Amino acid sequence: METHELSYALAERTVRFQIDEELYPRDAIYGAAYLFVDRCYVFLERPADKQVAVSLKAKKGADEAALEALAGEFGNELLNQVLRLRIGNSTQRIREYYLAKAFFSEPDRSAIDSLLAELDAEELEEDPLEIEVPWAEAAAPSGEAG
Repeated sequence: METHELSYALAERTVRFQIDEELYPRDAIYGAAYLFVDRCYVFLERPADKQVAVSLKAKKGADEAALEALAGEFGNELLNQVLRLRIGNSTQRIREYYLAKAFFSEPDRSAIDSLLAELDAEELEEDPLEIEVPWAEAAAPSGEAG
């Protein structure tokens, strides 16, 4: 089994990664970097083809232990983003099927639609108690009041 360690370099308040896009897709790198925007300054560079340099600079003073923790958290989030992309790609056809079914299938009548149709049907029936309604007189032809 081949292993790849995500190496990093520490500088004053900064952790710097050199990431290979063959191992970590660009969308995963961007996704991980985005989640750190609120905690530190994020800088992305392209030092070479298929390489992305990510620099995370602490907004406030940070000692070496805090920077190493930040590096570990970024590495974990990078793996999380890779996994999310792979799951998204592997389930894409299922999601497309469900969306197509939701948009293009004949929907069942909802309970609300059924109740509204029932109320409409009741309003159209004759009243068995023959209770006059005020607008019935106005709608009746002349000489046939209620």
